[in-house]
Amino acid sequence: MEDLKNLSPVQEDSLFRFITEEEKVSPEKIVAPRYSYWKSVLRVFFRKKSNIVLLVLFALLLLATFGVPLIFDYDALENVTDASTYNLSPAAAMARFGGNLKYLLGTGAAGNAIFLGIFASAQTSLKLSFICGVINMFVGVLVGAFWGYSKKADAVLLVIFNIFGNIPSLLVNAVLVYVIGPGFWSLVIAFTSLGWLGVAFFFRTQVMVIRDREYSLASRCLGTPVRRIITRNILPFLTSVIVTLLASEIPGYISSEVFLSYAGLGLSAATPSLGRMINQGQGAFLTYPWAFWPPVAIASLLSLILYLLGQNLADASDPRTHML
Repeated sequence: MEDLKNLSPVQEDSLFRFITEEEKVSPEKIVAPRYSYWKSVLRVFFRKKSNIVLLVLFALLLLATFGVPLIFDYDALENVTDASTYNLSPAAAMARFGGNLKYLLGTGAAGNAIFLGIFASAQTSLKLSFICGVINMFVGVLVGAFWGYSKKADAVLLVIFNIFGNIPSLLVNAVLVYVIGPGFWSLVIAFTSLGWLGVAFFFRTQVMVIRDREYSLASRCLGTPVRRIITRNILPFLTSVIVTLLASEIPGYISSEVFLSYAGLGLSAATPSLGRMINQGQGAFLTYPWAFWPPVAIASLLSLILYLLGQNLADASDPRTHML
């Protein structure tokens, strides 16, 4: 060290030199691009061409669902006083109303426009399913993460689940809607009152598998708070599981709404509903098929597209499918 201090500036320059870019990269040095989890997820997701087709179809459905009712005001009882407008075929309805596009698919039993009613009803179903899905997933994931991590909470919540978890959800929803009364927010309350419990129990089992892994034990030994361990160590690992469950939950709410409205226990008469349209058209679906099959097709198409997109996104969000 003393020898280096006594060197002259010329001697110091001879000891050091600038290296070139080629010399910076050596065989021992690993050069890897910056990794982004969600960029990798999107890259894997869009690698399948079928996902692009599904997204385009879903975007078109969303555009029609929220755009068509903005252009035309839907009123199911608009022509109820004119019996000549009842159950008109698409061709007869277009001729009767001078080519008005909202009668493109004919009219129903009360002279209602089938085409406009389908998209107004689909808008209701989508709003309901997304609101219920977000509430149940948010509450269910948080409760499930705490449930699986805390043994004290497990003892209490497991008893609650054994009591309410074995009751058919459709029966609970029907009873709650009957007691509260039909309506949009009545269905939201019915679907979210116990809907989070099944999600929480599912995540309990997933968390119990992860909580005793080495990195979680190390965090616990270092005194990391439980809340931080759950949000930083456990939940990020379960991203693909969350997406998978959400993919099955959202179409399920659409199906439940359609069934309850079909049974007369769902939305109020003033709220457009695919289930009510199917109920009104099923009595004469052979005589007036245009009043029955279009709402059935839209309800089925929405559920199928959302399910397939959710499953494919869940596969893409699994870290094992896009490891470096």
